Amino acid sequence: MIDSKRLESIVSEAGRIAFGLWPGAGNALDSWEKKPGDPVCEADLAVDAFLKRELRALLPSAGWLSEETADDSSRLDHDLIWLVDPVDGTRDFIRGRTGWAVSVALISAGRPLIGTLCAPARGEVWQAVAGQGSFRNGERLHASKRQEFSGSRVPALALPKTDGDLITVDQPNSIALRIAMVAADEADLVATVRWGFEWDIAAAGMIAREAGAAVSDAYGNKLDYNKRDPRAFGVLVSAPDIHGAAVERLARRIG
Repeated sequence: MIDSKRLESIVSEAGRIAFGLWPGAGNALDSWEKKPGDPVCEADLAVDAFLKRELRALLPSAGWLSEETADDSSRLDHDLIWLVDPVDGTRDFIRGRTGWAVSVALISAGRPLIGTLCAPARGEVWQAVAGQGSFRNGERLHASKRQEFSGSRVPALALPKTDGDLITVDQPNSIALRIAMVAADEADLVATVRWGFEWDIAAAGMIAREAGAAVSDAYGNKLDYNKRDPRAFGVLVSAPDIHGAAVERLARRIG
């Protein structure tokens, strides 16, 4: 359908553009807030512009939905769309930390076909194609197979007392990288209970699912993409055997 090598090259170049502006590599960076608590920086816009041009040239029939582009409802007329977060984890990016990634997914009829994350500060490229498995730097991924909910590893700085039976592990600011940790068996559970956008989770959710993880919204329902309102209430990615218990735990705080 598309030139996979060209896609890989485009996403890698997007990562190089971002890395060339990253303060962690000694670069000066302009950043500001779109609204209070919602940071953005020049790398977000530079990567967005590059990907929009190159991905549209790669697949002209596809629509476009990105965090840094004003939403155009004409995307709803497309079966295929590119779903992009130019820099997922902008807070870590601005602070010179490594917990950020370029996130690109190709969606068809509401389902991911391709997902890729480029995290150049970590030297990582994550890739998945529907039905073909998930890979990090060319090595096949196998998601967590944990069977007991208690003791599950969660990427978090701290957990509430009600989750005292869980274990914290390293938390990158990028939700996509946290989801990918489940795909790589470096975490057992990632969950949010707030409204989030499709571009935050599409590529990583695809990578996790193709690695064998369970992927849903906070209620345990399947995730759809390219909706008129491009949001979902929460995301839940886990080892399959603990997914039901995770849904029950989240239900207590959703109300």
